[in-house]
Amino acid sequence: MILETERLILRKMSQLDFPDLAEILQNPKVMYAYEHNFSESDVQSWLERQIKRYAKYGFGLWALVLKDSGAMIGQAGLTMQPYKGSEVLEIGYLLKENFWHQGYAREAALGCKQYAFEQLNRDKVYSIIKADNYASMRVAESIGMRKEDEFITRYYNGDMLHFLYSVSRQETEK
Repeated sequence: MILETERLILRKMSQLDFPDLAEILQNPKVMYAYEHNFSESDVQSWLERQIKRYAKYGFGLWALVLKDSGAMIGQAGLTMQPYKGSEVLEIGYLLKENFWHQGYAREAALGCKQYAFEQLNRDKVYSIIKADNYASMRVAESIGMRKEDEFITRYYNGDMLHFLYSVSRQETEK
Protein backbone atom coordinates (compact mmCIF):
# COMPACT_ATOMS: atom_id res chain seq x y z
CA MET A 1 0.00 0.00 0.00
CA ILE A 2 1.26 3.46 -0.93
CA LEU A 3 -1.42 5.55 0.73
CA GLU A 4 -4.82 5.24 2.30
CA THR A 5 -7.83 7.56 2.42
CA GLU A 6 -11.16 7.18 4.15
CA ARG A 7 -12.57 4.79 1.51
CA LEU A 8 -9.60 3.97 -0.72
CA ILE A 9 -6.26 2.24 -0.84
CA LEU A 10 -3.70 3.24 -3.48
CA ARG A 11 -1.17 0.55 -4.31
CA LYS A 12 1.25 -0.31 -7.10
CA MET A 13 -0.29 -1.99 -10.11
CA SER A 14 0.93 -5.37 -11.32
CA GLN A 15 0.21 -7.59 -14.30
CA LEU A 16 -2.73 -9.01 -12.34
CA ASP A 17 -4.44 -5.61 -12.72
CA PHE A 18 -4.49 -5.84 -16.54
CA PRO A 19 -8.23 -6.72 -16.82
CA ASP A 20 -9.29 -3.81 -14.60
CA LEU A 21 -6.89 -1.45 -16.35
CA ALA A 22 -8.24 -2.55 -19.73
CA GLU A 23 -11.79 -1.87 -18.54
CA ILE A 24 -10.73 1.72 -17.81
CA LEU A 25 -8.52 2.41 -20.81
CA GLN A 26 -10.77 0.73 -23.35
CA ASN A 27 -13.91 2.65 -22.36
CA PRO A 28 -14.28 5.55 -24.84
CA LYS A 29 -16.31 7.59 -22.30
CA VAL A 30 -13.52 7.33 -19.71
CA MET A 31 -10.79 8.03 -22.25
CA TYR A 32 -12.51 10.76 -24.30
CA ALA A 33 -9.83 13.30 -23.33
CA TYR A 34 -7.24 11.15 -25.10
CA GLU A 35 -9.35 10.78 -28.26
CA HIS A 36 -7.74 7.37 -28.84
CA ASN A 37 -9.04 3.82 -28.79
CA PHE A 38 -6.72 1.72 -26.64
CA SER A 39 -5.79 -1.74 -27.92
CA GLU A 40 -4.68 -4.61 -25.68
CA SER A 41 -1.11 -3.68 -26.63
CA ASP A 42 -1.72 -0.04 -25.62
CA VAL A 43 -3.06 -1.19 -22.24
CA GLN A 44 0.01 -3.37 -21.71
CA SER A 45 2.32 -0.48 -22.62
CA TRP A 46 0.45 1.79 -20.17
CA LEU A 47 0.85 -0.78 -17.39
CA GLU A 48 4.54 -1.28 -18.14
CA ARG A 49 5.06 2.51 -18.14
CA GLN A 50 3.64 2.69 -14.59
CA ILE A 51 5.89 -0.13 -13.39
CA LYS A 52 8.91 1.67 -14.89
CA ARG A 53 7.82 4.88 -13.14
CA TYR A 54 7.68 3.07 -9.79
CA ALA A 55 11.27 1.93 -10.32
CA LYS A 56 12.57 5.29 -11.59
CA TYR A 57 10.69 7.77 -9.37
CA GLY A 58 9.13 5.70 -6.60
CA PHE A 59 5.68 6.78 -7.80
CA GLY A 60 3.36 6.59 -10.80
CA LEU A 61 -0.30 5.89 -11.36
CA TRP A 62 -1.43 3.44 -8.70
CA ALA A 63 -4.38 1.06 -8.51
CA LEU A 64 -7.33 2.73 -6.81
CA VAL A 65 -8.95 0.08 -4.63
CA LEU A 66 -12.08 0.22 -2.48
CA LYS A 67 -11.27 -0.65 1.13
CA ASP A 68 -14.57 -2.38 1.76
CA SER A 69 -14.55 -4.74 -1.25
CA GLY A 70 -10.96 -4.81 -2.56
CA ALA A 71 -12.26 -3.93 -6.03
CA MET A 72 -10.01 -1.88 -8.31
CA ILE A 73 -12.17 1.05 -9.41
CA GLY A 74 -9.57 3.12 -11.20
CA GLN A 75 -6.07 4.48 -11.06
CA ALA A 76 -4.67 7.61 -9.48
CA GLY A 77 -1.27 8.89 -8.60
CA LEU A 78 1.63 11.13 -9.46
CA THR A 79 3.61 11.30 -12.68
CA MET A 80 6.24 13.56 -14.17
CA GLN A 81 4.70 15.23 -17.22
CA PRO A 82 6.24 17.50 -19.87
CA TYR A 83 5.32 21.16 -19.70
CA LYS A 84 6.98 23.90 -21.78
CA GLY A 85 10.43 22.35 -21.96
CA SER A 86 10.52 21.07 -18.38
CA GLU A 87 8.58 18.61 -16.26
CA VAL A 88 5.94 19.03 -13.58
CA LEU A 89 4.68 16.64 -10.93
CA GLU A 90 1.11 15.88 -11.92
CA ILE A 91 -1.81 14.40 -10.03
CA GLY A 92 -3.76 12.18 -12.38
CA TYR A 93 -6.74 9.88 -12.07
CA LEU A 94 -9.03 7.74 -14.21
CA LEU A 95 -12.00 5.90 -12.76
CA LYS A 96 -14.22 3.18 -14.13
CA GLU A 97 -17.37 4.83 -15.45
CA ASN A 98 -19.70 3.26 -12.87
CA PHE A 99 -17.67 4.89 -10.06
CA TRP A 100 -17.97 8.47 -11.35
CA HIS A 101 -19.75 11.16 -9.32
CA GLN A 102 -19.19 9.49 -5.95
CA GLY A 103 -16.28 11.62 -4.73
CA TYR A 104 -13.59 9.00 -5.37
CA ALA A 105 -11.58 11.15 -7.80
CA ARG A 106 -11.51 14.04 -5.31
CA GLU A 107 -10.60 11.73 -2.42
CA ALA A 108 -7.77 10.13 -4.42
CA ALA A 109 -6.50 13.49 -5.73
CA LEU A 110 -6.46 14.94 -2.22
CA GLY A 111 -4.52 11.92 -0.97
CA CYS A 112 -2.03 12.30 -3.83
CA LYS A 113 -1.62 16.01 -3.07
CA GLN A 114 -0.86 15.25 0.57
CA TYR A 115 1.56 12.49 -0.49
CA ALA A 116 3.40 14.91 -2.81
CA PHE A 117 3.80 17.49 -0.04
CA GLU A 118 4.39 15.21 2.94
CA GLN A 119 6.20 12.15 1.51
CA LEU A 120 7.94 13.61 -1.54
CA ASN A 121 8.54 17.02 0.08
CA ARG A 122 7.44 18.88 -3.06
CA ASP A 123 6.50 22.54 -2.91
CA LYS A 124 3.99 22.45 -5.76
CA VAL A 125 1.85 19.92 -7.59
CA TYR A 126 -0.05 20.22 -10.87
CA SER A 127 -2.84 18.76 -12.97
CA ILE A 128 -2.88 19.03 -16.75
CA ILE A 129 -6.50 19.05 -17.89
CA LYS A 130 -8.00 19.08 -21.38
CA ALA A 131 -9.94 22.31 -21.93
CA ASP A 132 -13.32 20.55 -22.13
CA ASN A 133 -12.84 18.23 -19.13
CA TYR A 134 -15.05 20.13 -16.71
CA ALA A 135 -15.33 17.26 -14.23
CA SER A 136 -11.54 17.17 -13.76
CA MET A 137 -11.45 20.95 -13.42
CA ARG A 138 -14.00 20.70 -10.59
CA VAL A 139 -11.90 18.00 -8.89
CA ALA A 140 -8.74 20.11 -9.21
CA GLU A 141 -10.48 23.19 -7.80
CA SER A 142 -12.00 21.17 -4.96
CA ILE A 143 -8.50 20.29 -3.71
CA GLY A 144 -7.33 23.90 -3.86
CA MET A 145 -5.88 24.04 -7.37
CA ARG A 146 -6.26 27.09 -9.60
CA LYS A 147 -5.74 27.50 -13.33
CA GLU A 148 -2.22 28.77 -13.93
CA ASP A 149 -1.76 28.52 -17.70
CA GLU A 150 -3.22 27.44 -21.04
CA PHE A 151 -1.17 25.58 -23.62
CA ILE A 152 -1.41 23.25 -26.59
CA THR A 153 -0.18 19.69 -26.25
CA ARG A 154 -0.11 16.84 -28.73
CA TYR A 155 -1.85 13.57 -27.98
CA TYR A 156 -2.71 10.66 -30.22
CA ASN A 157 -5.01 12.61 -32.54
CA GLY A 158 -3.27 15.96 -32.74
CA ASP A 159 -2.96 19.23 -30.90
CA MET A 160 -5.36 19.97 -28.03
CA LEU A 161 -5.86 22.92 -25.70
CA HIS A 162 -5.03 22.07 -22.09
CA PHE A 163 -5.06 23.98 -18.83
CA LEU A 164 -2.33 23.76 -16.20
CA TYR A 165 -3.77 23.74 -12.69
CA SER A 166 -1.58 23.94 -9.61
CA VAL A 167 -1.49 24.29 -5.86
CA SER A 168 1.51 24.99 -3.65
CA ARG A 169 2.29 23.67 -0.22
CA GLN A 170 2.10 27.26 1.06
CA GLU A 171 -1.45 27.66 -0.23
CA THR A 172 -2.44 24.41 1.46
CA GLU A 173 -0.98 25.49 4.80
CA LYS A 174 -2.91 28.79 4.91
